[in-house]
Amino acid sequence: MRKLKNSELDRLDISEFKQAEKSPIIIVLDNIRSLNNIGSVFRTSDAFLIEKIYLCGITAKPPHNDIRKTALGSTETVTWEYAKNTIEVIEKLKSENVKICAIEQVENATMLNDFKPQPENKHAFVFGNEVKGVSQDVVDASDVVLEIPQFGTKHSLNISVSCGVVVWDVFAKLKKKPI
Repeated sequence: MRKLKNSELDRLDISEFKQAEKSPIIIVLDNIRSLNNIGSVFRTSDAFLIEKIYLCGITAKPPHNDIRKTALGSTETVTWEYAKNTIEVIEKLKSENVKICAIEQVENATMLNDFKPQPENKHAFVFGNEVKGVSQDVVDASDVVLEIPQFGTKHSLNISVSCGVVVWDVFAKLKKKPI
């Protein structure tokens, strides 16, 4: 096997990305502290043609050098919006019939592997603060709370890793095959 060169990967350029049909997936970042996590979420969002990212509360916004380091240009491709209040974003999305899915560990959570996204709906996935998680008011306002099954000694994953796991799982379930 030979490693492919970047020129052989047949990736979209910025204008092609902007015009491409997007996945019916929205990401909401609820008070994320780490600029590297934010940049990583942008990069994952670019990889899976995410419709939009909402940066809420203390979540930093581009342009910022520490976001840029991990985003690798994806802040120029993925549509994003800043909002001070996460609940206001959730209410807006709900009024647009977007299904709100918090990623958190709660009583009676739906395990990610059991989650069946409806292809006719848009879904917004809310990822929370690295220490406190998704705020309780956002959990309360969510249509469903998803938990990523884990089997080791730790009880959480890094937010950028969680985002990658959830987005890949939902993308694969929605698409059933590569684009």
